Amino acid sequence: MKAPKTYVKHLVLALLLVAVTLPSVEAQRRSSTKKAAAATYTPLSEAEIAKRVEALLAQMTLEEKVGQMAQITLDVIGKGDNRYSSHEPLSLDPTEMRKALVEYHIGSVLNTANNRARTPQVWYQLIGQIQDVAMKQTRLKIPILYGVDEIHGATYTVGATLFPQQIGQAASRNRELVRRGAEITAYETRASSIPWNFSPVLDLGADPRSPRHWETFGEDPYIISELGKEMIRGYEGEQNQVGHPEKVASSLKHFLGYQVPVSGKDRTPAYISDEALREYHLPPFRAAVEAGAHTLMVNSAIINGVPMHTNHALLTGLLKEELGFKGLVVTDWQDIEFLHTRDRVAATHKEAIMLAINAGIDMSMIPYQYETFCNGLVELVKEGKVKQERIDDAVRRILRVKYALNLFERPVTNPKDYPQFGSKAFEQASYQMAAESITLLKNEGGILPLSKGTNVLVTGPNANSMRTLNGAWSYSWQGEKVEEFAGKNNTILEAIQKEIGAQHVQYVPGVSYNMEGKYWEEAADRMDEAVAAAQGVDVIILALGENSYTEKPGDLHDLYLTEQQTELARRLAATGKPVVLVLNEGRPRLLSRFEQQMQAVVQIYLPGNFGGDALADVLFGDVNPSGKLPYTYPRFPNSLLTYIHKPSEEQKGQEGAYNYEADFNPQWAFGHGLSYTTFAYSKLSLSKEELPWGEQLTVSITVTNTGQREGKEVVQLFTSDLYASGITPDVKRLRRFEKILLKPGESKTLSFTLNPQQDLSFTNSQGKPVVEAGEFEVLIGDQKKRFRLLENGGAN
Repeated sequence: MKAPKTYVKHLVLALLLVAVTLPSVEAQRRSSTKKAAAATYTPLSEAEIAKRVEALLAQMTLEEKVGQMAQITLDVIGKGDNRYSSHEPLSLDPTEMRKALVEYHIGSVLNTANNRARTPQVWYQLIGQIQDVAMKQTRLKIPILYGVDEIHGATYTVGATLFPQQIGQAASRNRELVRRGAEITAYETRASSIPWNFSPVLDLGADPRSPRHWETFGEDPYIISELGKEMIRGYEGEQNQVGHPEKVASSLKHFLGYQVPVSGKDRTPAYISDEALREYHLPPFRAAVEAGAHTLMVNSAIINGVPMHTNHALLTGLLKEELGFKGLVVTDWQDIEFLHTRDRVAATHKEAIMLAINAGIDMSMIPYQYETFCNGLVELVKEGKVKQERIDDAVRRILRVKYALNLFERPVTNPKDYPQFGSKAFEQASYQMAAESITLLKNEGGILPLSKGTNVLVTGPNANSMRTLNGAWSYSWQGEKVEEFAGKNNTILEAIQKEIGAQHVQYVPGVSYNMEGKYWEEAADRMDEAVAAAQGVDVIILALGENSYTEKPGDLHDLYLTEQQTELARRLAATGKPVVLVLNEGRPRLLSRFEQQMQAVVQIYLPGNFGGDALADVLFGDVNPSGKLPYTYPRFPNSLLTYIHKPSEEQKGQEGAYNYEADFNPQWAFGHGLSYTTFAYSKLSLSKEELPWGEQLTVSITVTNTGQREGKEVVQLFTSDLYASGITPDVKRLRRFEKILLKPGESKTLSFTLNPQQDLSFTNSQGKPVVEAGEFEVLIGDQKKRFRLLENGGAN
């Protein structure tokens, strides 16, 4: 659906006012709904929750406790020929429900049957039936904790608002929009009777080969920390009162070090030093724990030869003891089983259960063979191989989340109490995020924005697909069902046709994906026709990228964009017509074989259901692009460094350095992103050039819009530690960012405060944070200034 024209005309003003208007809009919405449940909700205090948990725990048998630690997938209790799929229309099997929930005391259910989205009304009916069995037929009347991956909106609910995926949200650099998107996701997830969301992803997106790269906030720990906190606040509320009927419990994932395997393939081994683990991977999780997140999901892979699900040092020692995490720790899909069948650190399933629970796992996402887990864990406790205290600790954490969610009082939420579900206001929030995420990477000769009278050829495999705009985790796991549910929305082609009129648009795909087969299968069946069509237009809009994928199905061997798409780009460029390349991809596929022949390059990531509309408004000037790359866009397959790297990896200025071909030379740098206006940085100042130990540093910078259009700029503050002892310092690190709106000729002065003990520290080889006196450099835009941090005590 195209964003209303009146909305588009006033978009810039709306973006300027977003931070002011959102609270009042939220207040008006709350007032207008007047839901009795929300009005009467009173959160339990921590002390009251603890009291109730201990009272219930004292009544539970060992079998009931173990059941609470088990999570099954919905198909297990659906009517069907087996546990792995259900008949449609979906209905629940009373016999299987009784066996799982009553006889085995199962405490949690996840996922959706047959890998497809359901309406809020169907979710209400299904979860209501499950809760009826749990709370009426079981001895202790403990509600089920239901969880789903709602990672860019309520993605498993028909009619819900789907947002850009996390990588695009990171490109927006807009904290308020990220938080607002999470608020809407929580609202619509609760409208589906689901109280637990497996989000946000806090993995360091430092390897572009990863098939889950797009699920991250990118490669910088500070951005991940900041936006992760905003998402948690949106999901859980300012005071983490997840029992409110418009909030959900969040789940931090995937703890820890998930997306940097040596092979680049999903769920394969990584080798990470303790220094790197703590310096780059841990900070977002530490910040999220401090933000009060209620649950956490564990990395499915292996670090330094040890599967994370058996890693007591990280799960208990680091997470629960050092970070003080009091919440629920859940496995990922089937991961305790995999300790035996895949990772081979356990000779039997029973041994795998022992290793994982003793390491610190509280709940097993089984998801099918729950009898093996429940019977095995009961036996292990009776044999003394798992202590009763470990079981009690796990169940205590689970029950605490259930009480905090108010499930004992209100196990289901009725969709009729959520009148804003799928509303125009929610859709505009999604459009707004997509518009701010779009990143202009190249604009040779100022070809963009295009005139609305321009005749264009729209081509490429991503030009007419809602599936590619959304990516995976959209109505289904791999996103293959998107077209079934998102048909009302505009593809890139449809949005451009509505923007400038169909009479100005020709369309030939040139290359097509096999939408019924594996995501990477392509056919160049109409390439000649696309090249011929280019002769009759002014500009070619070429939409390339990837089909939807995630996890193992998204593993690849070649990071270059495919041969068919590369050939299409080259042949279209050879026509002599200017080509605007639109990248619709989950990870940065290499373009160096043809990028120089493109006049403009626009990165839209995976922008969701309103990505086509947002792109059309950027291409034709209704919106001034303001996105910034949340990762380093590599130029070559053997040069996959992030912006966080060591001086020796740059070669610049080194005596005798001759291998300039291997210098750090990305296609586009982290933080890059152009605008239709220009910005100048000036008057960088520091509060002190010699900073006494224990004092804070104030950094000021003036930013001026020197162009002819109003625009938003992301001001990014980096620091460099010029010399360090023991550990070679990184070339630079991002410490602060802020997004501002400037009219033509307008200037703003921004001030940032740095705390040296936090912002200038590094992790040494023993895994300890260290702050050293010495010289540092502050970098903002093209401005640099040095200062010296004095020794503790004030001497140099």
